[in-house]
Amino acid sequence: MTGEPLGFFLTWVTYGTWLPGDARGWVEYRHGWQLPDSVRELESMARMTEDACRLNENQRLAVEQQLAETCRHRGWQLHAANCRSNHVHVVVSAPATRPKKIRTDLKAWATRCLKERFDPTRENWWAERGSIRFLNSEDSLEAAVLYVLEAQDRKAQVTRSVSEDEHSK
Repeated sequence: MTGEPLGFFLTWVTYGTWLPGDARGWVEYRHGWQLPDSVRELESMARMTEDACRLNENQRLAVEQQLAETCRHRGWQLHAANCRSNHVHVVVSAPATRPKKIRTDLKAWATRCLKERFDPTRENWWAERGSIRFLNSEDSLEAAVLYVLEAQDRKAQVTRSVSEDEHSK
């Protein structure tokens, strides 16, 4: 497909919740997916300047409201947003705007909101950078929206269900 993408699927994690070397694997900037490396993870933990950030329900709601407000203000079309305790997913269309600018602006305004409303002393709410996926077709846009709006809660339900089954044995 040529021309501009229909949208972007953006993801970023909260500070300290998915470090280089993580046991789940991790992504190294400009080098792609990396296998777990416990030594690197320990080194990353040692360099942290604050505790890992886990967002509570009120903070998550505030972030989602701020994402919507930022998109309205910028004239971007927000298709879906889902803020979880340790990461954020956003599907957005913003013609003639670089996706890194979109992600940077959304993270910056979410940070401002969280600092003003919840903790003015915390400096690090988010990890550096994040994922940017180009959505070049209606199908890919629809799939990303569906994932953001529905799959996150289904994954949580499956995890809870499996955990409950294990405890009932």
